[in-house]
Formats: sequence, structure tokens, C-alpha cells
Amino acid sequence: MRQDLDSKRYFRLRRTAYGLGAAAFVLAFFHRVAPGAIAADLRDAYSASATTLGFVAALYFYPYAAMQLPSGVLADSVGPRKLFTAGSIVAGAGSLLFAYAPGVAWLLAGRALVGLGVAVAFVSVLKLIASWYRDAEFATWVGVLMLIGNLGGMLGAYPLAWLAQIVSWRLVFAAAGAISLLVGLAIWLWVRDSPGEAGLPSPHGAPAARDHAGWWAGLRMVAANPRTWPACVMHFGLIGSYLTFAGLWAVPYLTDGLGLTRTSASLHVTVMIVAFAFACLVVGTASDRMRRRVPLLRALSLLYLASWLPWVMGWNLPASLSVLAFVLMGIGIAGASLAWALAKELNPPALAGTATSVVNTGGFLGTALFQPLVGWVLDLGGANALDDYRRAALLLALIAAGGVAAAFLVRETHCRNVYAELRTT
Repeated sequence: MRQDLDSKRYFRLRRTAYGLGAAAFVLAFFHRVAPGAIAADLRDAYSASATTLGFVAALYFYPYAAMQLPSGVLADSVGPRKLFTAGSIVAGAGSLLFAYAPGVAWLLAGRALVGLGVAVAFVSVLKLIASWYRDAEFATWVGVLMLIGNLGGMLGAYPLAWLAQIVSWRLVFAAAGAISLLVGLAIWLWVRDSPGEAGLPSPHGAPAARDHAGWWAGLRMVAANPRTWPACVMHFGLIGSYLTFAGLWAVPYLTDGLGLTRTSASLHVTVMIVAFAFACLVVGTASDRMRRRVPLLRALSLLYLASWLPWVMGWNLPASLSVLAFVLMGIGIAGASLAWALAKELNPPALAGTATSVVNTGGFLGTALFQPLVGWVLDLGGANALDDYRRAALLLALIAAGGVAAAFLVRETHCRNVYAELRTT
């Protein structure tokens, strides 16, 4: 009887931790891509240039990228519950500031606070999954997380563009701020960092040995592992180029460069995000069942690179083919989601948060650099908007090619932690 009660309590606490963590991640995804849907509103409200819009969008990613390593270290040391709660409060305050910003400087400050607050979300959820789920389930539940999180990204594309024409975009961001504060309170009250904290047995048996003394030694151990870095560089090129396009410049490309309506362009991005979301779920589940990570990662990264061709060429495709090209881009980039599982499995089990945060840093550092860089390229352009966007797309495609090259250097793990055996070979 006692075992049954413990089992029910275990699964209830696991669902609670995962569900609330995923809710916070939805908000992070919403904020990540939202500037693309309201770019015209921001341009009109603040008389902003393309470069300024690039920096507004990118100021989410500067603190986000900078916080990835500290987030991983803190998730491994103080635990994801405290980290999540603090992050949700900061993100909520930032969203409220963004909503009511009287000028560009306040807009930038609000965006930076949002990026700082939501920066802890993904690594914290990964740490919770690593603590509450078995290794052979990790990629599957990361895939589910990406599906759920991308629903937030979908809300920040077409639905936000539609809603902004009905109610003020400021009201939408104020509501997002209030929700973030409520999620933070719920996490503090109901989430537990691990089964052991709740007096329950771990799915991994004995707790993972730390194999190091303190957070700095753990960070050095992950950083000194040469098998960590190919996945980080891969994310720099693949995720960096994808989020630069999906999060800001895809809608302006389609509207200013190809003459689509704002609603149609936002729908393209929404479809791409939905394709990415469901592909992550399929890829994660398939990888766990195949007991292989690398073949899927490499094949999909090549598909993602090929999907840039229409935008580099500036083809004005029929609507069905144009949407299909965005779907293929979303499916292709889903392969990069396996990098987090690989990072966890190539490093000590107790350093799952630190290892995944190193890889995550690559993607968001890339986005922070590439969004304003594309804006700068566009501001340097001439009278032909399509040619300017083609040059920007070529730049992002070349960056993506670097990520594909790194994908062919990543080591296979067969869905288990191989750090100890690789260290002895």
C-alpha cells in the first residue's frame, strides 16, 4: 500500500514539475519570436529603423545567451525551483515594462529583462527531466517540451499579428507579464527539484556522483571536454540562423521583399514553428527508440540547409510551395534538438544542467549577434528590397552551413551516458 502511494505521489510530482516548467517555457518561446509579428507596430510607434528593430529583438538574446552558463551551474547547485521562480518574476516585470515603454530606451530595457528572466527556463526544465525521468526517456520528453514550447512561439507569430490588429499589442504583453508572475508563484509552491527532495527514490537508482568539487570545477570539467563543443558550434550556426529568421526577419522578408500581406507572412512563420514543434516530438521519440542520435541530427541539418535555397534565390513561389518551404525549414531545424541529449550523455550525469547550458549558449549567442547584423546589412542596401533580403538570406545560409559542418563532428552516444567509458579509452 505504501509503495502504491509513493508511486502515485511520484508521478503526480513529476507531472507537476514538468507541466509548470513547460508553461514557463511557453512564455519564453512567445517572447522569443513576438517582435517579428509586431515589427510594423514597433516601427510606427517608435519611428524605428531596421537596425533599431534588430537590436530590440536581439536584446532578448544578449542576456539570454549570457545567462546560459550561470543557469546551468545554478540548476546543478541551488536547483531549478528557486531559479525558475526568480526568473519568472524578472520576466514578468520585463514584459510589463515592454508593454508600457514610453520610448525606445525603456523598450530595450524591458526586452533585456524578459531575456534575463526566461533565460533560466529551458535549462531548468532539462534539469528537471534529467532528475525525474530515465536516460532512455530524455530525448522523448525534450521533444514533448519543444512541441509545447513552440506553441508559445506559434502564439507569438500569426495569432499575435492578428490580435495586435484588434487590441493593443501593449495589452498583450501586459497580460503575458501577469501570467509569468502567476507561473512563478505556482513553481515556488508546487515544484520539487528531484524525487530525493520529496523523499522518493530516483529513477536512476543511487544519486549521481558529483565527481568534482564545486560549481567552478564542474564548469571546467564540461568546458575541458572536447566532445561538448561540436554540439555548441552546431547550435551557433543552426539555431542562431533559424531564430534570427523566424524571430524577426522572415515576416519583413515576405512582406517588403516579396509583397505578401502581413497576415500571410505571419501564417508562414506560424506553420514553420508548428512543423518544428511536431518534428521535435517525432525526432526525440524516434531517436530514443532507435538508440541513435547522430544519423537523424545530420540528415535533418542537411535538409535545413537546403531549405534556405528559395530565400537566397529570392523566388516568389506559389503560396502552396512557399508554405512547404517553411515547413521543410521547420522540420530540418528539429534535428538540432538532439544536441541537448548528446551534451548530457557526453558529460558527467551530475552536470546535466551545465552541459546542456553550454550547448544552449551557442544558439542564443548566435541569434544575439545575427539579428542586428542582418538589420545592418538591410540598412546598407539599395532601392531593391528583395535584393537586400536575398543578401541577408545568403549570410544566414552560410552561417547555417557552418553549423552543418559541426554536426558531422558530434559523437554518437546510443542514448546512454558514455562519459565514464570515453574517459578511460
